[in-house]
Amino acid sequence: MPLYNTLNSAQRAKLIDEAGLARITLSFYKYHRIADPTALRDLLFTAWEPLDVLGRIYVAAEGINAQMSAPAVRFQELKDHLDSFPFLIGIRLNVAVEQNDKSFLKLKIKVRPRIVADGIDDPGFDATRTGAHLKAREFNALISDPGAVLVDMRNHFESEIGHFPGALKPDVDTFRESLDIIEAEIKDKRDRPLVMYCTGGIRCEKASAWFRHKGFENVFQLEGGIIEYLRQVKAEGLENRFKGKNFVFDERMAERISDDVVSACHLCGEPCDTHRNCGSEACHMLMIQCEACARRLDACCSETCKDFKALPAETRKALRKGTGAPKKYFKRRKDASA
Repeated sequence: MPLYNTLNSAQRAKLIDEAGLARITLSFYKYHRIADPTALRDLLFTAWEPLDVLGRIYVAAEGINAQMSAPAVRFQELKDHLDSFPFLIGIRLNVAVEQNDKSFLKLKIKVRPRIVADGIDDPGFDATRTGAHLKAREFNALISDPGAVLVDMRNHFESEIGHFPGALKPDVDTFRESLDIIEAEIKDKRDRPLVMYCTGGIRCEKASAWFRHKGFENVFQLEGGIIEYLRQVKAEGLENRFKGKNFVFDERMAERISDDVVSACHLCGEPCDTHRNCGSEACHMLMIQCEACARRLDACCSETCKDFKALPAETRKALRKGTGAPKKYFKRRKDASA
């Protein structure tokens, strides 16, 4: 069996429609010493492809990080397979708040240096020495303390559409950028409770250990992140303190946690929390765009990209030849003239 996708996204989407089976979107992670990440990668692909598992999974010497979907009728088989690995027995599976059968359209299992790119190069750092994990009830109580320092460990394009009010939200595009910025912001608050949260817990797991390594002892993290928080809030009838949407890294882009709209269209400033990638294949910048601007610009970020998108395919291909650009994220203060 080939250890790669043999279908493109359109073909996979058609098969999902034809199958007519409800799928479950979920995620999990585990920091664990893996001696041979490539062997594990091959083993997982061989086992999961027949189960029609799709998703984006990173395997590294430090552990595994998975965002995935599977047919609901195959869920128990998937769970049984995970339980066949001693380090994954009983692993918490964060089930998505909002389901979409096409949240993932390919199975990608990649071997990476780290399951979370952190930029840390310190041989004395122990990633297992994490902060204390908080259940939703405990988290709500602690962030009500005016002395607590609440930190959003996600990137700016995630926190922009949803967050816990009062949180420090670093203006960064990547996790590795955030650690030094946050440390500079809180360096004089070492005696106060440091409380952090992220989407599913994986970034906080590493960040809490890092800040303990840097001398912060009163460190806490939201167990299971925003996804598990909402599950506990619903199950226990707790107050939902999160406002807006939770950004997710799949085809859904976000799942609504509360009815609050806390962000605005990057182009016109109207209240909006819908993320899109610019419709021009030469750009694909991630932005927040309202329906009116999407219609006006044909789902592009600017008139320039709209005009490019309207060119014949061969012309676009010729103009793009030999060019490449890093992933771009819209920042109003920097890109308002776009």
